[in-house]
Amino acid sequence: MTAPHSISTPNTWAFLNEPMIAPTGFREYDARWKYPDQINLPGIQALGLGLGTQMQARGLVPEIVVANDYRDYSLGVKNALILGLMQAGIRVTDIGTALSPMAYFARVHLGIDAVAMVTASHNPNGWTGVKMGFTPPLTHGPEEMAELRNIVLGGHGVARPGGSLSRAEGVKAAYLDDLCGDFKVSRPLKVVCATGNGTAGAFAPELLARLGCEVVALHTALDYTFPVYNPNPEALEMLHDMAEAVAASKADLALGFDGDGDRCGVVDDEGEEIFADKVGVILARDFAALYPGAKFVVDVKSTGLFATDPVLKSLGATTDYWKTGHSHMKRRVHELGALAGFEKSGHYFIAAPIGRGYDCGMRVAVEIVKMMDRHPGRSMSDLRRALPTTYAMPTLSPYCPDTEKYAVLDRIMGRLEVLKDGGGSLGGRAITGIVTVNGARVMLENGAWGLVRASSNTPNLVVVCESPDSEAELRAIFANLDAVIRQEPEVGDYDQTF
Repeated sequence: MTAPHSISTPNTWAFLNEPMIAPTGFREYDARWKYPDQINLPGIQALGLGLGTQMQARGLVPEIVVANDYRDYSLGVKNALILGLMQAGIRVTDIGTALSPMAYFARVHLGIDAVAMVTASHNPNGWTGVKMGFTPPLTHGPEEMAELRNIVLGGHGVARPGGSLSRAEGVKAAYLDDLCGDFKVSRPLKVVCATGNGTAGAFAPELLARLGCEVVALHTALDYTFPVYNPNPEALEMLHDMAEAVAASKADLALGFDGDGDRCGVVDDEGEEIFADKVGVILARDFAALYPGAKFVVDVKSTGLFATDPVLKSLGATTDYWKTGHSHMKRRVHELGALAGFEKSGHYFIAAPIGRGYDCGMRVAVEIVKMMDRHPGRSMSDLRRALPTTYAMPTLSPYCPDTEKYAVLDRIMGRLEVLKDGGGSLGGRAITGIVTVNGARVMLENGAWGLVRASSNTPNLVVVCESPDSEAELRAIFANLDAVIRQEPEVGDYDQTF
């Protein structure tokens, strides 16, 4: 295999005939590029050849499940990936257009361990990528991604005979059956179902109806132009729309799903947009009551309530704070034998005996509906209000180039360490420590905190803060942390405000 170019000009001989791959697309736990600016179809084929070569080199069974999300270019990208996998001697089973968790489910359903899902996840149109893994329920982590990057960019892909392609039918029906079982709600439950015209529109309304919910459809028609907004339930634009739909329909709650269906956002009956980490605490309380002594994993962007909540403590629940990222979280839940993992972005990793251990927005929807059914006299807002009060902000993502962001983060972390060592503060609260498992989570004397890390998926930093005391303190903590971040000229504007 010829080593790919990092840059190629469209409408040229080289662009149509030679692989072009920007090295920055190989991220910590999956691959993402702007298409076709950063990768072309020969580059996708080279990626498939590299992935297949990685499988062969590890002595794995040369079989893989592939699927694609509902974007106009995803089918072409998937077909190019398939060509490369077949070139490497891999037997490919295509399950068609799917959600990422449906592709993960297919590994179990079809008895094929490896998976490659063509999706840009919640990234806007113009992005493509691949989520891949070799051992259920796990997906590639940094070690596997670095190995794959070296194979592909080094031109070390090896062609082998034996490649083939087949199509598996009926996986969607089996996936929905697995999620629903024979459960039906025993109380009336009206649910706004928001999919932002993304892939989940082909799944979520049917799923909720099968559970016995009254479904209020919100932008569920499939439309790969995303005419209203990008399907991302962490974005305030989508959450605000869900809140308005709840008010207009007098629904019990709203559930929103991202472009590949592995994340879920929640708005309660009062129109309150509940960030996913707080939903995680609500679910963790419910799960821990069913399974006393349960262990949970949460990412470093998540609320401190997982460690301090008196209800979780009384039920003997324990929590491990870990690295942000779906592959990091899946792996940690699996390693610790945890009951579930929760990520502030809306990824939930619900393991046995409830789920299958991978992130699935549809599974979260099912478990929220079941939780509501177990509490017939309580609304979603009741469950929210039962939590200790904290003041949190949405995840903010200031622009920072992929080629610069890790060096920028290192310098910011250095400044924060100097601030701590000098007895400094954020928002008037003394710094008591800095957790560096994934970026810098600056811990403050009253349990407040502020986080800055590098995004694994996009050219951005990530900033989150929380205060147990007040909205004013939250904003003061953010302002002080932002002042440290703004010393780096490479850092651009935030993607949204709060």
